[in-house]
Formats: sequence, C-alpha cells, structure tokens
Amino acid sequence: MKALMISSDALLHAEIAAQGSARMPPVQLMASRSCLRDAVERPLPEAPQLVVFDASGVTPDEGELVERLSKQYPGASFMLLTREPQHDLLIRAMRAGMREVLQLPLAHRAFHEAMDRIEVAAGVSEMRDGKVLAFISCKGGSGATFLSTNFGYALAALADKKVLLIDLHGQFGDATLYVSDQKPAMTLSDICAQIGRMDASFLDSCLVHVASNFGVLAAADDPNHVVDMKPEHMDIILRVARQHYDFIVLDVGRQIDAISLRALDQADIIHPVLQLALPDIRDGRRLLDIFRSLGYPSERTRLIVNRYEKGGKLRLMDLEQALGADVVHTVPNDYLSATDSVNQGIPVLQLSRSSTVARSLAELVELVTARRVSESKGLFDRLFGRHEGG
Repeated sequence: MKALMISSDALLHAEIAAQGSARMPPVQLMASRSCLRDAVERPLPEAPQLVVFDASGVTPDEGELVERLSKQYPGASFMLLTREPQHDLLIRAMRAGMREVLQLPLAHRAFHEAMDRIEVAAGVSEMRDGKVLAFISCKGGSGATFLSTNFGYALAALADKKVLLIDLHGQFGDATLYVSDQKPAMTLSDICAQIGRMDASFLDSCLVHVASNFGVLAAADDPNHVVDMKPEHMDIILRVARQHYDFIVLDVGRQIDAISLRALDQADIIHPVLQLALPDIRDGRRLLDIFRSLGYPSERTRLIVNRYEKGGKLRLMDLEQALGADVVHTVPNDYLSATDSVNQGIPVLQLSRSSTVARSLAELVELVTARRVSESKGLFDRLFGRHEGG
C-alpha cells in the first residue's frame, strides 16, 4: 500500500516507515510533506492509497484544509495522529470521511489494528473468522502430533485454506520437525514475552513457513520460559489468528495446563486422538470426563482413531460404548508411509500422496470443510487425479 506521510517529526516519520515496512503486504511511504498546507498545495502526481496525517500542530484556522485534503485524494484511506484531542478538527475529519484517529505517542498495536481495518475496507486484505481445531492425545504415542501437522498441511494444500498450526506442548514440542527441516527463529514463549507487539505481521514473522498458506508456531524450546507464558496471552494470539487465518490447528499434546486449557476453551472442535486399545480407551474416558466437568458440549468433541486396523478383538462399537461418544474418523495403520514422513520431515501428502494415510487425511479435510468429493472434481481428484503413481 502506497502512502503519503504528513508530519514535520522526523522520528515519527521513521517510526511509521519501520512499522509499515514490517507489514504483509508492506506500507510504502512514497512521499512526505512537512505540514497540512504543504500537502494541499503540492499534490502528488500519483494519488496515494493511504494518507498518514500528524495533526498535532494543526491550528484551528487550518481546519478547512482537512476537507480539501480529503477531496484531493478521494480514493485514499486516512489515518490521523494527534497528541491531544482537537474536537473541531476531529469533527471536520469525520465529516470528510476520515475514520482512523490514533493518539501519540504511537502504540504499535493500535497502529496495526487500524491498518488491518483500513486494508479490509480497501479490499487489500480479507478479515477472516477462522475456526480453531484442537488435536489432543488421549495417551502418549497416539500420533496426535503427526495427525495435527499433516492435517494442517492437507487443509492448506487441498482446500486452499490459510492455516496456522500452534504447538502447545509445554516443553520439548517438535511439531515443526514433522513437516519441515527449518529451525524456528521464534517460539510461542518468545511471542508471549513480546505480547505487546502482537499483530498479524509479528505473528507471521515468527512462523516456520511450510507452504505459502501454512505456517507453524513452534513450542517453547526452553522450559524456564514457560513460566512467563500466561493464559491471557492465548486470548490475544487466538484473537489475531482468527482474523487472519481460515483455520488454526492446535497440537495440544497430552498434558492439560493453564495455557492449553485456555486454548481448549476457545476451540470450536476438539479432536481427542487415540488407538483402539484398552489403555487408550481408559485414558480417553478420563479425558472426556474432564471435558464434561469443564462444561464442554459433547458436539464439540469428535474422536479420531489412529492406526486403525479392521478385524481386531476390539471394535469401534466397543470404544464408542465405553466412551459414550462417536468416532468421526479413522486413520489406517500405514506405518511405512508415516515413518518415512516423520523421519524426513516432509508432509505425508507431499511424500506419499497415494498412501492410505494420505487418502485418509483428504477424507478428514472434506469432513471438516464440508466439501464433497463430487464438487469441483473433489479433493481426491486434486490429490490423485494426475499423480496416482506418486
């Protein structure tokens, strides 16, 4: 977004330039003017998309220049910055169609929130209302991290959704290793330590980008920093994430602590992951009892059975009766494909797209997005149509 900056304050100009360049897409200061009169009397040959106007030094007799400026650039969005409220000026500005007014000194979070609104109104970006999907292990080794990471990639690749995965393991989380060989530059604890900077651009800069529309926020890599993470931090992170992602996938792990509990409170759907074995069923029942005690409605909880093999002594019916909940999806026991994917850090959909586990992930994507195979050739055709031999 190309912007005109009107201010005689060089430090403020540099601050706006730095914050604007950090956005995605960036705000580019294409020109500057020292004052309101200078801006009106020297119009730009190319109209800006955004005008950032420092109104701190505007005198009462210059009020009419505000209206002239808005008429000069009728297609631009305006952001007014002021150190003290100037009621007459604000009334004129609002009449002229200027809606964003920020107090100086500049609060970076307020600036980025205002820019989010401006970009949505201008059609530069889309404000989403993302869904939060949590994957939680009923028992250690159930494969919840494999499923959450590979499902997140599948959502992005097959359904063309913008997806964020957050690794909520309290310590030693390794979700990024399942789908990437990149080393995380920032982690969840780093974001919590700088929560005042939280906005879409800051969040994006902290991710491991597995694909253009799929990023992973790594878990805290230092147990000593976990104590600095507070439940209210999750409220802020998920609020921003919902606005900018279609789906937020949470890899909760097995331990429920204050951080993961706050995230689960906000989850639209919780997928407990378990295997068809007695220890898993026992721990699954305990987990569902916890959810019921927390007041989570049963329709938010949807069981996934991983490494499923037909013909065993235990049946899905037995598991459902024991837990008092339905199994919504089963993932077949495709040990070789899953192991190769984990060992190489490559999503199974990318490494072995004709495998049974890849097909199962495609089915889960269709289930979650409510898209049928017959629609627009379906996800299966996109996955297998031309590359069945992959």
